[in-house]
Amino acid sequence: MKTKIKKINKIPLAYPNSSLANKTGAWRTYRPQTDYQKCTGCALCSKICPDACIEMINRNDKNIPVTYYDYCKGCGLCAAECPVKAIIMKRDY
Repeated sequence: MKTKIKKINKIPLAYPNSSLANKTGAWRTYRPQTDYQKCTGCALCSKICPDACIEMINRNDKNIPVTYYDYCKGCGLCAAECPVKAIIMKRDY
């Protein structure tokens, strides 16, 4: 069953993960930076990201998060929820 997108005046409304269709990262003020030495690969950051711009990939038998900065809005939820504080928010210029 496909999800039907509601439209108002022929303009589609936003829906979950819709930012992957639009590059929105240019207007953020902070960007997440992951310390892969601390990261345990729990994938909580990828689950909590409202824009689904964090993907877990397997590298050297360890799952690591990769952030797609073209779509990251810099909300900081990933850094706030990281149980080992492996993600910090850095000023983005």
